[in-house]
Order: sequence, then structure tokens, then C-alpha cells
Amino acid sequence: MNDSMEQKMKMRHLLCAAMLAFSACIPAIAAEPVEAHLTVAKEVAGPRIEPEIYGHFVEHLGTGVYGGLWVGPESEIPNTRGWRNDVIEALRRIEVPVIRWPGGCFADDYDWRDGIGDPAKRPVRLNRWWGRVPESNRVGTHEFMDLVELLDSEAYIAANMGSMSPMDTSRWLEYMTSDSDSTLAKERRRNGRERPWRVKYVGVGNESWGCGGNMRPEYQADLHNRYATYLHDTLRVASGDGQRDDHLVEVLMERSGAHMDAFTLHYYTIAGEWEDKGPATGFGLDRWAKGLESALGIEERIVAVSGIMDKYDPDKRIALYVDEWGTWHDPAPGSNPGFLQQQNTLRDALVAAVSFNAFHRHTERVKMANIAQMVNVLQAMALTDGPRMALTPTYHVFDMYKPFRGATPLKATLETPRWREGDIELPAVDASVARTADGRVVLALANLDPRRSARVRTNLSGAVQGRILTADAIDAHNTFARPDVLVPTPYSAGGEGEALTLELPAKSIVVVDLPR
Repeated sequence: MNDSMEQKMKMRHLLCAAMLAFSACIPAIAAEPVEAHLTVAKEVAGPRIEPEIYGHFVEHLGTGVYGGLWVGPESEIPNTRGWRNDVIEALRRIEVPVIRWPGGCFADDYDWRDGIGDPAKRPVRLNRWWGRVPESNRVGTHEFMDLVELLDSEAYIAANMGSMSPMDTSRWLEYMTSDSDSTLAKERRRNGRERPWRVKYVGVGNESWGCGGNMRPEYQADLHNRYATYLHDTLRVASGDGQRDDHLVEVLMERSGAHMDAFTLHYYTIAGEWEDKGPATGFGLDRWAKGLESALGIEERIVAVSGIMDKYDPDKRIALYVDEWGTWHDPAPGSNPGFLQQQNTLRDALVAAVSFNAFHRHTERVKMANIAQMVNVLQAMALTDGPRMALTPTYHVFDMYKPFRGATPLKATLETPRWREGDIELPAVDASVARTADGRVVLALANLDPRRSARVRTNLSGAVQGRILTADAIDAHNTFARPDVLVPTPYSAGGEGEALTLELPAKSIVVVDLPR
């Protein structure tokens, strides 16, 4: 390295340190890009990509509801019937298709009657799972269904199988959905809602192997069948796997398959071990690689669960819902550890991208996915602090991937080099390809290598337009003071009649479409 180049590198590192004092700046290696090849076929690879794959999850946990989404109608923070306008407007832009509520672990300790009627008279309960803080029940059924309608979404109600009876669950559904003159329908009308709501999905419990009751699979199967018997005019979702437990999947599919319409998978990306998940920011390349290795493992689990489902449901009537997924890091320093609050960086954005790509490759089973969670909790779309709000890199990935909703995945072959960090070796490039209803081809490409750029040659031709998300720092993130550190920017490649080649900077996500 000559003196001039050495000086430039020193200046780059000094600038990086000055701009992002707590970030790990990893400049790309000054070398020829690694070469990858993407061959796209005309044949479809599976059923369409259901919009519900881009679903969300809201639990009464930390400031995920109170302060994050809900501030109350009396708040000075601009709101619509209590829901803060800045967050609602941001969520509308990414077109939220479905929202799962009220948990999570909270669901199996929840009595729906606590959350209806005069808000001033609702009982205050202890949130036993998340911080052991008082739960005011100010946000209950009416408020949540108002949120669903504000966002033009579908409701996915997680019902309490752990500590509530089948009769209670059936009556909750009747309260919400009946247009009759039943006592429960009349009670709903007295509480301010004349028309019934639509509840498309009901989850029969949550994580029944753990916080939902610590049940044996055999016991859970019998209990699921009992609850499902009393659920009508809704899709019945069985609480499924979250511990890589093939036996649980076998038992529930064999004994309860006839009484379910969907089966769930929970999968969290952890860049370490359960007791040492690692920080959300300020991490090194070892945690970068470990996190992405964990994220890529979601496809292996989808394949394993789907294989067992195929034995008992070869016609694929029962859908697979990945209704909790995302990154789980150590809590933000100084926060209540029970609130699961964490920052959201470029690494989280890449986790979202490779997860979406995996869902797209398995649309024959995967019909819904719900990121955990919507605001302020785990891999959130937005962070709030009083009147301030910042959108996360993950939010921008949801926005970039919107063209895939309703598109049909195409068969594609990706030949990619690999990169290594310590004893972890991963593919440099991950990809998804689909054709939209109006005939455009949509490409999503992620370069997971933190150091080297990639050149992706394709068998397509023409010019593409889209957006790219990238940064120098592997933990680049947005803050309230600097909300635009990591946002998508325009991207274009190719030309009329030219073979299409895409240049991907290190640690980047590109989404483009090729017109008909």
C-alpha cells in the first residue's frame, strides 16, 4: 500500500469513527467484486406469495402498545381515537395485511372481559410475563379492532387456551362477530359497536409447550381439539413448534390435523446463545456472521416442519404460519429487561430480507408470517420516545419488498461464492425472483458479505429500477436525532437490450423490477 492510499484509508476510518462512534465501520475490500450467477426460468416455483407473509404481531409487552402505538385520546401527541398518528401513517405506507394480538405469552393470561366496557371501570391486572407491571386494559377488543380498521388489516386473535375455558373463547368470538340479537351481540352494541367485526383468524393458544401451559404434545392435541370444536366461521390456528421439536409436530398433525386450518412455527434469530444473545449495536463481525447464520436457519426449519406436515396433509390444506419471527438481542442498556427493547440495524434489515426470500421459496405451505413486533419491541418497525418516532431499517425492507405481495415466485438457480468469518461460512448472495400480476419480474438480492461487493450476472436483459439499502457500518441504525442514517436510495442497472448484471455493494439489499 503506497503512502497516499494509506492516508486515504486512515482518513476513512477517522471519518467513520467520528460519524458513528459506537458503530463498526467495515469498508469494502478494494478488490474486484466476487462473481455470482442468477438464472431465472419462466416456470413458476409455487403458489403466489400471499400478502399475509408481511404480517405483524402486537403484544402487551413493554411500550409495544402503550406509548408505542397507543397514547390515548387525551394525549397531546397527535392521535386518532388514541392511536398515535405518526406511527399509523407510517404503517399505512407499508400496507399491513394482518395483525396478531394480544400475544404472545400475554395471550394465555388474558381475560377478554377485562378489556371491554367503560375504560374507567376496567380492572388493572399484573402483566406476569413482561416486567410484572400493571396492565390497565385501556386497550382491549374495541380499541384493537379500531386499529385493525385504521390500517385496513385483518384481525388474528390469539385466544387463551392456557388459562381460559373453551366457552369463554367461543363467547369472545360471538361478542366480536355476531350480527344476531344474542345477549353478547347486544352487549357489544351497548359498548359502542353496532356492526360486527370480521375475525378471520383465531389462534388456539400460544407456545403451549412453554408459557402457554407447559403442556405435553399429547395433552395439547386433545385440548386443541376441544377448543377448536367451538370455533366457527374462522380459520383455526394451532399453536405449533418453537423448540425444533419434531415430536410435537408429529403428534399435533396426527391427532389434531382435522381440527386445524393452520399450524404455527416460531423462529427467532439470535447472534449468540439464549443467555448471551449479544448487543443490538456495537457488535463485531463474529456476531454479524452468527446472526446471519441463525437467520438462514429459518429455511431449514420450514423444510423440516413442512415435511412432517406433508405426511399427514399431502394435499396441503393446512397452512404454515410463521407467526413469530425476527431478531432477539440483549435489551437496550438501561431499559427494563422485561420490555425487550432493542435497536435495529443493517444486520436486522438483512435478517428480514433473507427471511422473506425463504418464505417466498416455500409458498406451498407458508401462507402467513408475523414479525415480532410492530413498535418498540424486538425487531420493530418503529421506535418511539414520547412525541418522537424513528423508522427502523427493517421497516424500510418491508417497504422495499411490497412488489412481491401477490406475485408468483419463479424458478431460479443462484450460483454464489461463499465468505467466512471464523468457523462460520455463509453464501455471499441470497435472492428471490417473482412475476407480478401485471407481468413484471421482481428481483430481491442481498449481499451478506460485510467486506466484498458482488457482481450478479443474470440471464435476463433490459434495464431495471429499484432501491438499495446499505451503509459503511455493520450496525448502522436510525435514531431520533438522526432518523435517516439508513434509508433506501434509488438504484438502477442494465440497459435496453443488454444482458442484466447487478452490482451489489458489501452488506446491501437491492430490490428492482424489470418491466414486461
